[in-house]
Amino acid sequence: MEVSDVFADAFSRVQEEVHAVLDGLSQEDLDARPGPAANSIGWLVWHIARVQDDHVADVAGREQTWTGDGWHDRFSLSLEPRDIGYGHTSEQVEQVSGIKASELLAYYDAVHEATLGYVSTLAAADLDRIVDTRWDPAVTLGVRLVSVVNDNQQHTGQAMYVRGLLESR
Repeated sequence: MEVSDVFADAFSRVQEEVHAVLDGLSQEDLDARPGPAANSIGWLVWHIARVQDDHVADVAGREQTWTGDGWHDRFSLSLEPRDIGYGHTSEQVEQVSGIKASELLAYYDAVHEATLGYVSTLAAADLDRIVDTRWDPAVTLGVRLVSVVNDNQQHTGQAMYVRGLLESR
């Protein structure tokens, strides 16, 4: 198996979970927060897409889908265009609401397609390329991509958990 196939499979598993968690959700459930400081499913899916878009665009040397394809303008959020949700306050989480599941899916799927386009170009030797020197040790492409998959999987699990809480009420 080629390294490009491994990453395509990993990111496609995230996509499957994103679709599953949003399937059939009402807007009320999409925006519901199980606690005052908790994240909604809508926020979690938005954050999954934003992290993947931001991090993969950076290593691919291209503009983010969020800004390049007009998603920031379409969503009309009162957040900075480069905001990915990291460290959001409860008030900022609340701002990411009212977005239809179909729009979240469309944005996520556009990010997913851009991600697949990039990882399809990778060979094993590419994974050792240093992409971030702000850390010690410096972050390689392989580590960055694994980190994105890990972050995305954790948040899809959280979204599924929130969905389960909502369905059990």
